[in-house]
Amino acid sequence: MIAVVDYGIGNIGSVANTINKLGFKFRITGDPEIIGKSKIIILPGVGSAAAGMANLKKLNLAETITDQLRNRKPFLGICLGMQLLFDYSEEGKVECLGFIKGKVLKFKKMKKVPHIGWNRVSFKSNGFKYSQGFKANSYFYFVNSYYCEPADKSIVAGTTDYGESFASVIIRNNLLATQFHPEKSGITGLYLLNNFFKHYL
Repeated sequence: MIAVVDYGIGNIGSVANTINKLGFKFRITGDPEIIGKSKIIILPGVGSAAAGMANLKKLNLAETITDQLRNRKPFLGICLGMQLLFDYSEEGKVECLGFIKGKVLKFKKMKKVPHIGWNRVSFKSNGFKYSQGFKANSYFYFVNSYYCEPADKSIVAGTTDYGESFASVIIRNNLLATQFHPEKSGITGLYLLNNFFKHYL
């Protein structure tokens, strides 16, 4: 069973609809016990890092999520759900979950912010294990004003250019995190999600 973490932020409905379309069992939940018993955890999110962290702490989910990540539970972070995995976000100047060393920075003014729409993701040349069915330089749908800068560049599995190159995909052990929204990225996003789910279910 897939647990979609409900912490009062963003795109839960579209994520749930996509999982349902793919035919996988899931629950939308804010219950730490159910999250702990799931096979895969999804942390979605659209909104501010400060609000996201406040909600996770208020619902006693911050510790649950970090514990599951440390135990290498298969985990998908989407958009804000990716950013909250880092140490710190410039958005609201807030400390985040701290599972990934690094910070979340705002795009410079050379481009229109937020970054909204389709953009190319260049996956690492040594392969991307969830890429069956789509090309290495495919387009995905973004909505972000901030981007992640991990201290360990080896975990960056894909990059995107928006005035500057930034990490749009991160893989570490059983963690997959995307700055784009796979659930809004058409057939390519469906392939990515289906590949990730099938890998662990």
